[in-house]
Amino acid sequence: MTQTIVHKTPQPVPVEREQRRERLAALAQRHGALAVLALVVIISSAVFPSFPTAENANGVAIQSSFLAVVALGMTFVIITGGIDLSVGSVFALGGVLAAYASQWGALPALLVPLAVCGAIGLLQGVLIAYTGMAPFIVTLAGLLGARGLLLAITEEGANTYLVPKDSAFLELGQGTLFGVGYPVYLAVLLFGLGGVLLQRTRYGQAVFAVGGSSDAAALMGLPVARIRVLTYLLSGLLAGFAGVLNASRLSSGVTILGVGLELDAIAAVVIGGTLLIGGAGTVSGTLCGVLLLGVIQNVINQIGSLNSSYQSVVSGGFLIVVVVVQTCLSRRRHLR
Repeated sequence: MTQTIVHKTPQPVPVEREQRRERLAALAQRHGALAVLALVVIISSAVFPSFPTAENANGVAIQSSFLAVVALGMTFVIITGGIDLSVGSVFALGGVLAAYASQWGALPALLVPLAVCGAIGLLQGVLIAYTGMAPFIVTLAGLLGARGLLLAITEEGANTYLVPKDSAFLELGQGTLFGVGYPVYLAVLLFGLGGVLLQRTRYGQAVFAVGGSSDAAALMGLPVARIRVLTYLLSGLLAGFAGVLNASRLSSGVTILGVGLELDAIAAVVIGGTLLIGGAGTVSGTLCGVLLLGVIQNVINQIGSLNSSYQSVVSGGFLIVVVVVQTCLSRRRHLR
């Protein structure tokens, strides 16, 4: 008898299903913070009657606006594969310089801190880009240097510079339009400009390329060193401007502010979907991350029986979960 051998044709790989999973994974990475933010807002609105009020929403927006401006600059830095630990000290230094210079008028109160903070960012960028020093070390030195300069200006924190009561500079942080403070509008404007800069310009595309692979970017003819210098300059300017807004809001340059702000900014950026390894991220995701941290702080205040230290615990938990999810998604992509 002859035996008939039947050869089974291998089943085709469900390409469409794999592509769908890939798109869903990318969507979760980019917009996961928005989904969590919406969920937290809905639950909080149902549990706490005072949460969904216009006054409370305006308070969250105002408090989040300063961190948002700092986190915007951090987004560009992390997308390039770097880190900026100096932004907290630069933020505080910008506020002190703004209050100090306000005695000469509103324009010096704005320009002096931007010039100094921009110079700090520029110096850090040059050291990182042209000497090959690690961003962690350079910006850690920047953190200590900016804080030391702040203490020198204020005589070890003994002097607190006040903004004159009749100064037009106060309008920048205390003015309102339709019941919403100017810092909120300025933060939204900067995020809009940041989104255009990152997604619609050659510089923005170069930022992604440098973060993806600096060697490949150099082979493509991109000015890798210049891109890094400009990115750290941008981070310094934005951190200083956030300090200016805060000084205008408080009518003084408070020396103890900004401690740990760099960690909050990094957490907001990473929670918003920007990869710590660089090469991927959005400013809209960062904005969602900032608002999520702000809402969490507000919910903790609504509970009343918990103090503000619990925000760090919750933020740290969110950060760990997000990094683990990002790692899993990245590995999933690399395996395909």
